[in-house]
Amino acid sequence: MGSTFRRLSVIAATTTLACATLAVPQATANGAGTGCLDDAAPLTVEDERLKRAVPQEILRRSGFDRALPAFLRELCRADSLTAAERVVGKHARKLWTTAVHRAQSPARSGELSGEDDRPLYWARLGLATALRQWQPGFPLTGAERAGLIHRLETSSRGQDAVTFPQGDGVKRILVTGFDPFTLDRDIRIGNPSGAAALALDGTTVQTASGPARIEAVVFPVRWRDFADGTVEHTLLPHLTEGPGQVDMFATVSQGRPGQFDIERFNGAWRGGYPDNENASDTGLVPIPAAVPSVTPQPQWTATSLPSTDIVNADTGRFPVLDNTRVTEIPLGATDPVTRDDGPTPGSRARQGGGGNYLSNEIAYRATLLRDALGLDLPGGHVHTPVLRFGEGNTDAVTDPAYERNRTDITAQIRAILTVAAGTL
Repeated sequence: MGSTFRRLSVIAATTTLACATLAVPQATANGAGTGCLDDAAPLTVEDERLKRAVPQEILRRSGFDRALPAFLRELCRADSLTAAERVVGKHARKLWTTAVHRAQSPARSGELSGEDDRPLYWARLGLATALRQWQPGFPLTGAERAGLIHRLETSSRGQDAVTFPQGDGVKRILVTGFDPFTLDRDIRIGNPSGAAALALDGTTVQTASGPARIEAVVFPVRWRDFADGTVEHTLLPHLTEGPGQVDMFATVSQGRPGQFDIERFNGAWRGGYPDNENASDTGLVPIPAAVPSVTPQPQWTATSLPSTDIVNADTGRFPVLDNTRVTEIPLGATDPVTRDDGPTPGSRARQGGGGNYLSNEIAYRATLLRDALGLDLPGGHVHTPVLRFGEGNTDAVTDPAYERNRTDITAQIRAILTVAAGTL
C-alpha cells in the first residue's frame, strides 16, 4: 500500500500544469540572488498570482518574505538530489512549524496577526516557483523535480507531521483545513479552515470524557490532487487500526455566510467549479484503484459526527445547523431535484449538503475511507461561516472585523470539536 501511494504522489506532482512566466519575486532584493533560476521556466496559474501586489504585501507584513531568500541560498548550493531533498524538507517543515507557532503565539508577529493563514499559502508558492525555475548544477529529471515539489507541498501543509500520543489516556482528533481559494475574485482572501488548522494543530482540549489531542493538516484547492489520492494518502495511516488510530476526524472548510453547517450527507459528484489552477472537472468523484473503497462506489456517504449534540450546544457566536439538504436525480428520473430530508434510495448524487466542490469531496472521501475500513468512529464535515472583511473595506489586506471574525470562527471550531469529542 505504501509503495502504491508513493507512485500516486509522483503522478500527482507530474500532472501537466497550466503555464505562465514569472520571475521569483523579492529574491534579489533580499540578497539571495537568482543565479540558479530560469525565469522562463513554465509555472502554474496558481504560482503566477504571486507577482501581484497583495501577496507581496502579505508576505512582507508577516515576515514570511524571508522564507524564499533563505531557501534559495541553500537550494542554489545543493550539489546533488540528496542535498536538494534535505533543503526542501528542512524549509517545507519550517514553513509549517513557523505558521503554527505564529498562530498559537499570544504576541502579534509582524504587522499581520499570527492567526493569519495567508502568509503560509503565499510563501509556499514562492518556494514552489523557485523549484520549478531551479537550474541545478547536476542532471535532474522531471520526475525528480516533481518529487521535490511534492515534498514541499505535503510537508508545508503538515501532512507528514501528524503525531498522536499512544495509549488510552487521551482521545485523538484529526482535523483538516484548506488553502485560500477564489483568489481571482479577491486576491486578499484567506480561509478560516486553514487558519483554524494552524491554531489547533498539536493542542489539547478538555472534553466531557477527558482530554483530547488535536492534530491538523491543510489541503490544496486543486481537483487533480484529490483525483490522485492526496486525501486518502494523508488520512489512511491514522485511520488504520493500531495504537495511533484516531478516535474522531473532522474535515473543515468555508461554507455559507453567518453560520456553521454540520453536513449530514456527502455526494459522489464533482460540480466543476474552477479550482486554484482555474481547472474544472465534472463527473463521479474518482477514487484511485489502490485506495480502499466500497464496491460499488456509493452515491452518498453520511456523517457520523454527533450532530444533535453539536447543534444543541452553546459553541459560540454563530448559529450551527444540521444540514440535511441534498440535490439528487431520483431513481428512474433524469432531472435533478433538491430535497431537505436527505437522498432517496437509488438516487444519483448531484450535490451533498456541502455542495459539489472540494469541500464536499473531502468529506465524501474521508467518510468513504472510514466505511471501507469498517470503522465505527465519529467523522464528517463542518462548514464554517464565510470569513468577511469589515464593512467598506475593499482593498486593505486586513481590518479589525476580519481578524475578529477569524478568531471567533476558530474558537467555535474548537468548541464544536470539544463537544463532539466529549461524546466518545
